[in-house]
Amino acid sequence: MSTEPFSLCVYCGSRRGAQAEFAEAADAVGEEIGRRGWQLVYGGGQVGLMGIVADAALRHGARVVGVIPRVLMEKEVGHARLSEQHVVETMHQRKHMMAQRAHAFLALPGGIGTLEELYEVWTWRQLGYHHKPIGLLNVSGFYDTLLGFMDQVRAQGFLGTEQLALVHHHTQVAPMLDTLHRQATGTSGSDNFSRI
Repeated sequence: MSTEPFSLCVYCGSRRGAQAEFAEAADAVGEEIGRRGWQLVYGGGQVGLMGIVADAALRHGARVVGVIPRVLMEKEVGHARLSEQHVVETMHQRKHMMAQRAHAFLALPGGIGTLEELYEVWTWRQLGYHHKPIGLLNVSGFYDTLLGFMDQVRAQGFLGTEQLALVHHHTQVAPMLDTLHRQATGTSGSDNFSRI
């Protein structure tokens, strides 16, 4: 991975969602990845916010790496114009490869798949399987209730303040990406994805 440009793994919905702001944010993330000369790593789909972020990144000159399970190639309509498209057999292989190829992770609005990916990479981080920063782009308050719930989890003694702080959140694209890049380039330590 050291020969690759800075790679941001983006988790987001395979649907567009109810608000136009979600698609606008996905487009802005893809544009910013391209403008910065970074690489996008994502789930390989052409539909929903996934397709929007990939199209925007490609349009602005970014390399885009997709990883999609064979069973979802039709359902999520595998993107045909990526720099790399990896078709794998299982969701576990998909998430493992995406994590290996990334320097940082960002969750945009999405459904249960997006939440599962966010929580898994968060769990891996707290267990020491990786040291890569994690971000949550809180578009139009989409994640307000989730953030409130996680604070309740902390208040009820199931989560430490230091674990909660492992996920950075912001409402604006550029400051969010600045934070992730700063955290990633200032982090040392080996990743242990082979143990997952």
